[in-house]
Formats: sequence, C-alpha cells, structure tokens
Amino acid sequence: MGRRRRSRELAIKVLFHLEFTRDDPASAFDLISTNFGAAQEIKAFSKELVEGVYAHIGELDALLSKASQHWRLERIAKVDRTILRMALYELLYRDDIPPKVTINEAVDLGKKFCSEESGAFINGILDKIYHTLIPQARSLDIT
Repeated sequence: MGRRRRSRELAIKVLFHLEFTRDDPASAFDLISTNFGAAQEIKAFSKELVEGVYAHIGELDALLSKASQHWRLERIAKVDRTILRMALYELLYRDDIPPKVTINEAVDLGKKFCSEESGAFINGILDKIYHTLIPQARSLDIT
C-alpha cells in the first residue's frame, strides 16, 4: 500500500475522531497517529489533509448538502461523510492530485471502511460535485 493511501487512512481516522469530540485538530492528530503507531513518512500529508478539511469544513459541507439533495448531511454515515469531506478538500485545493485519483481513492476507502454500497454512494456524490457543482461555483467565483 502506498504512502498516500496510508496517509489518507490516517487522516480519516483523525477526522472521524473529530466527529465525536471537541478536540483541536492538531491534538487529535497527535493522539490518533500515536495510538495507531503511524509511520513518520505518512504524517505530513495526512496532517495537511486533516487541517485542510477542518479549515474548510463549512464550504465542504455546503457542497455535500447541495449534492445529496435527498439526504440531510446529518443522515450521511459519519465515515462516508468523513471520506467525502477529505475527497472534496483534495478536489478543491490540491491541484497536484488528479481528480480521478482522488475519486478512486475515496471510493476504495469507502469500500474498506464501510461497504460496497458506500463506495457507490461516494462515487455518485463526488461525480456530481466534480462535474456539476464545482464548475458552477467556479463560474460564479464562489470557491
């Protein structure tokens, strides 16, 4: 398994932890990375993902709400929501990562941490956001 995949998995664990606590993201990152014995080489990218998601969570959740018209954000499973937020952060703010890579990674992570159905759900939401909502927002200069 590659470094970036392991970094994303660590970031998901930290972001999921933050769903249940009021911890500061840096403290949560230190706690989770220590408890899971995260290798040093994956920490930098993972921490960047956690901090990026946390810094833009309002914007990410607004896009998720628009894309999941028949699902309130609170009804989306916490792990799925965590994966979706992280993937959206990559799509919006990481020009060095091809969008197809981000979407494929999110789908695979959904399958690993949830179920096959989660992979399909994540794919559908991210595809809609990437092909419809992000271009609309950029044309209006919202993102």
